[in-house]
Amino acid sequence: MVLTDTNDYIRVLTLNRPDSLNAFNQAIWEGLSDALTDACDDNSVKVIVITGAGRAFSAGADLSQKDQQPSKRPGGSVGVRQFVDQMIEFPKPIIVAVNGLGVEIGATICGLADISYMAESARLRCPFSTLGITAEGASTYTFGHIMGRQAASWFLLGAEWMSAAECKDAGLVLELFPDDEFMDSVMQRAATLAKMPLASLLETKVLMMAPHREGMHAANTRETEALARLSGGPANREAISAFLEKRDPDFSHLEQ
Repeated sequence: MVLTDTNDYIRVLTLNRPDSLNAFNQAIWEGLSDALTDACDDNSVKVIVITGAGRAFSAGADLSQKDQQPSKRPGGSVGVRQFVDQMIEFPKPIIVAVNGLGVEIGATICGLADISYMAESARLRCPFSTLGITAEGASTYTFGHIMGRQAASWFLLGAEWMSAAECKDAGLVLELFPDDEFMDSVMQRAATLAKMPLASLLETKVLMMAPHREGMHAANTRETEALARLSGGPANREAISAFLEKRDPDFSHLEQ
């Protein structure tokens, strides 16, 4: 579910469920987590690049597998909360390469990256409001700092698509590249970092993350608690019913 390729101090992690638009199931959560753990103390890796196979980056959590039992693995199971905490603490530069559409964690992961790039045709969406739930990925902290509070509020509350150009204008991604040159261009940028001494990369990232790690972890905790409160609630049930019935959800009759 997660392909790993390492060359010239760059480790590329590719989400590999193209038929499911690289939606996160338990295997992807655990595959990414294990790959980050392996890269953490591996001196042959200076830079991580995360991207997707096929036409999508990631369609977010796989709702069809929400009741799937986590596999038994050393250190316990991995879900969004554990993965986000791991991303926050990861000591080496992480580049997110959004090659296609990104939804939910496929969008909020941009706020966890050190640098994000997008293909020109890619787009992002945070549909939490339409699902009757709330944001995740520490995005209630990261997006406000990256985009400004008003732009972040619209993105997280309004649940509308943002084009690659809009994401760049908002500061959510650093650069856009043509689709047919996308990964070559991303790898050129990664190679620039990989030529630098690892000690320098580590120290600079520590300094840049120091003012934010506590706030990001706290946001992740609050979001997890809020998701638990809203999941299975009236709005969430209406959203799921509407999805299954192929109609727009109607929240007007719900008690506030």
